[in-house]
Amino acid sequence: MAKHGINKVILVGNLGKDPNKRVLDSGVTVVNFPLATTESYKDKNGKTTDKTEWHNIVMWRGLAETAFRHLRKGSTVYLEGKLTTRTWEGQDGKKNYKTEVEVDHMVMMQHSRENGVHSDQEDPIFANGIESVCREDNSNLSELSETADLLPLEH
Repeated sequence: MAKHGINKVILVGNLGKDPNKRVLDSGVTVVNFPLATTESYKDKNGKTTDKTEWHNIVMWRGLAETAFRHLRKGSTVYLEGKLTTRTWEGQDGKKNYKTEVEVDHMVMMQHSRENGVHSDQEDPIFANGIESVCREDNSNLSELSETADLLPLEH
């Protein structure tokens, strides 16, 4: 029996809202946003149906700053990370749970001038139409006790 498991998430989807940025008391930046992934299938009558799933996304430090500067509602991104579940006690004393994708790798698939994202001339990250690849080393996140204070996202 294996002693170690694999916790790996890969998503390609569109932001449902602009990234929400917070700077914790420790000075660490965190952003979160909802990401929609949609798949199409044909039902028993041959009609094409779309099914959308919403994912709660969390990014830290430099990757969070990059996402906040360059992503907007509707942006298409490729994300890699792991599933994490936070727990907190609500004001009513009830224990709450939230599952999130903690991202450590991002590829910005497209940007749009209509969505308020910078143009190629304004921002070198999109120069020559090259996709931006960003990675973040999040190995020390367990020391951040403040993460329990993050408010849950609504979509």
